[in-house]
Amino acid sequence: MKGSPSAGDQVTVRSHEGLFVAYGLYNLKSQIRVRLYSWDPDKPLTEVFLKKRLDDALALREAIPGLMDPEGACRLVFSESDGLSGITVDRYGPYLALQVTSLALSSRLDLLLDHLEHRLRPRGIYLRTERAVKDEEGLELKDGLLRGCLKAGSLLIEEEGARYEVDLREGQKTGFYLDQRENRKAAARYAGGRTVLDLCCYSGGFFISSMKAGAACATGVDVSEAALCLAEKNAAHNDVSPVSLVRSDVFGFLEGALARGESYGMIIADPPRFTHRKRSLEQALKGYLRLNELAVKLLTPGGILVTCSCSGHISREDFLSVLSQVSERTGRPVRILEQRGQAPDHPVAASCPETSYLKCFICSVE
Repeated sequence: MKGSPSAGDQVTVRSHEGLFVAYGLYNLKSQIRVRLYSWDPDKPLTEVFLKKRLDDALALREAIPGLMDPEGACRLVFSESDGLSGITVDRYGPYLALQVTSLALSSRLDLLLDHLEHRLRPRGIYLRTERAVKDEEGLELKDGLLRGCLKAGSLLIEEEGARYEVDLREGQKTGFYLDQRENRKAAARYAGGRTVLDLCCYSGGFFISSMKAGAACATGVDVSEAALCLAEKNAAHNDVSPVSLVRSDVFGFLEGALARGESYGMIIADPPRFTHRKRSLEQALKGYLRLNELAVKLLTPGGILVTCSCSGHISREDFLSVLSQVSERTGRPVRILEQRGQAPDHPVAASCPETSYLKCFICSVE
């Protein structure tokens, strides 16, 4: 390395032969020492360059039919997938929720905020942070309002005719699992007349969409009391019943349900990431195996299993192997009807396989 760049400085990456490779932003404290943004020697990382990247991300979302419903919610910027490694921006009605995971981009935050305000005219922009990321990047940011105002309490958004409360200040992720939008819609197509069990239900997105599609009844399970409070409010907003909500660890609930001889016509398993590191991959796979095996044992013949993994280190092939083992261990044929991923506002960059993180399989279990 030539020179002594400071954290956040633009650097030029060259090959061992001295040929230009890319422009990037430097951070000595990060495991990602240089985040690359431009592979064109004529396009350094100027204000114009960054604004253009934001404009391109917004244009992509504007081209997706129905995505920019002013009462709805969507992801506007998805880090590496939009060539802006280290920042995500979600829109909830007239508000924006922003996450910064790069010290280099945090030093350019005012520029990005100015352009977002210019383009979108939001009522407010709220910052959400993750402690682990802040420690890894050396970020000195804290949750709070960055621009404008934010109404007290929760916001209401609409999705496929359903209404959901979203808490930008305290909710999981930036308030809602936007990446599962299309999967909620797809799963609901199989819900008619079935008894639905929604594991790790958070604020109720899967079971509410299933009930609105004609499910007979639903049970939502989550370990978080705050999540269940939101789910209860959302069930009321959408006038769906009968719905029961249970605060429990999902493994304990499933084992108890088996002991009680319960069964369900449709089970949705959307757990949080079981691993953040490759070194714990084997343990995570055991967790997915146990979860799905218990779920399959509770399904009635011909039941539907909707099973998800948002663990980026778990490949689609890994997850297929889990389902194969589940079928073998339970003696029940598992047929995959649909293999799905994240919603289109979370695009996958072909040059960055890590951006394909969400797996959702809809299965029929005999």
